[in-house]
Amino acid sequence: MEIARWQARFEELRAAYHVPGASLAVLVDGQIHELASGVLHRGTGVPVTTDAVFQVGSITKIHTATLVMQLAEAGRLDLDAPVVEILPEFATADPEATGRITPRQLLSHTGGLTCDFTHDTGRGDDCLAKYVEAAAGVALDCPPGTAISYSSIGYNVLGRIVEVLTGLTWDEALAQQLCAPLGLNGTVTLPEDVLRFPAAMGHLGEPGQEPQPAPAWNMLPRSAGPYGGVLCATAADLARLVRMHLDAGVAPDGTRVLSAESVAAMQRRVVDSPDKWTVSADGWGLGWTLYDWNGIPGFGHDGATIGQYGFLRVVPSAGVAVVLLTNGGGSRLLYTDLLRELLAELAGVQMPAAFAPPAAPPAVDITPFTGIYRREGVVITVTERDGAGHLVYEFVDGMAGLSPAMEMTLTPISDTVFAGAGTGPFAEDWMPVVFSALADGTGVCYIGMRAAPKTDNAKLRSTEPVPAPIGR
Repeated sequence: MEIARWQARFEELRAAYHVPGASLAVLVDGQIHELASGVLHRGTGVPVTTDAVFQVGSITKIHTATLVMQLAEAGRLDLDAPVVEILPEFATADPEATGRITPRQLLSHTGGLTCDFTHDTGRGDDCLAKYVEAAAGVALDCPPGTAISYSSIGYNVLGRIVEVLTGLTWDEALAQQLCAPLGLNGTVTLPEDVLRFPAAMGHLGEPGQEPQPAPAWNMLPRSAGPYGGVLCATAADLARLVRMHLDAGVAPDGTRVLSAESVAAMQRRVVDSPDKWTVSADGWGLGWTLYDWNGIPGFGHDGATIGQYGFLRVVPSAGVAVVLLTNGGGSRLLYTDLLRELLAELAGVQMPAAFAPPAAPPAVDITPFTGIYRREGVVITVTERDGAGHLVYEFVDGMAGLSPAMEMTLTPISDTVFAGAGTGPFAEDWMPVVFSALADGTGVCYIGMRAAPKTDNAKLRSTEPVPAPIGR
């Protein structure tokens, strides 16, 4: 790998897309190469260095999934037994469905649990236990096992399972079971530990302009840990975690962290993804997002917090992994260009083009998809206006007031996939709006990888296959 050339390209793209600072780690030929660019905080001008930590967001779900798989292979957890057998206090708004949800479903986002339930239960070691109790009345997005619907609640439940079965807090289990054997010395979860490192500040602003520091470093509570609200890490530490997965579960010093069978199971497709664009997911394994780059399989994960964004992509056939951590601006545009070039050169991967409607969109009848779709805290209304689809996305109930309603015209891409051009956080890109169906035929609207079923119970005759789990 030509470090000087890639450092120059990194600098060029970061500046072009107004990303204040970024850290890059590339695993190739068994070696991890580290690059840094920009500043940690535009107000202070402190430069990004390779030992700087960023909030990695939902990439943390891979850490939690790995801890869960350790327990399963040790015989302490049955992935197919109901969660309530380990956590009797676990509940949802549907008691019958509650009794059917399994850890395997939570790992693959097929348990039906909704995503967006952030609840501050304090800084105590009992924060996750209190979170699981507080989430007891939250409605399901869909029945367990009928579709994929991205769920942060599910990963907090998994984190609590780790605590109950190990007798440790999730933070302690992470430190002892993963960080110590893998030498992840730049991975921490508590703010007082972050203070030992140069730390990135998130930045917010309008697309195409220089963003400004966010009003707070991290507004998520400790209870958000297992799903991705608090973990901070260097890009190289994420690459070290990936290297263990590429090396069949063995650490560089020969310590076995995970069995080869568990590593393979995590990368095996459990469910297809109707929405292949929001996080570039073709499917999901047990924790990992799975990709298909024109026949070349890959895995990885994305993450985001307030003004910080992370991207992890792995090409197992080439032994290549790329980790990009950023602190605002056009981070996704930087990811798209930089990783497209890196993966093409190092692994022969051709990443798909950016999501956008064709110059001449196909003619699609929006009528079968019109109606009201609802999931916890969100109502989506689809109507027809002058022959085109029109969508309104509103936060309601406990999420009311979180953000103004978004309105957009839907431009067809295929019979079931539309591109929405709206305002707010999606203005920089086209937003995928995907219509699919549950196993019983109930219509579903996917936005942000979250499934919102149709409320009038009308059955959707989708041309796409129902995305039910496809195996263990």
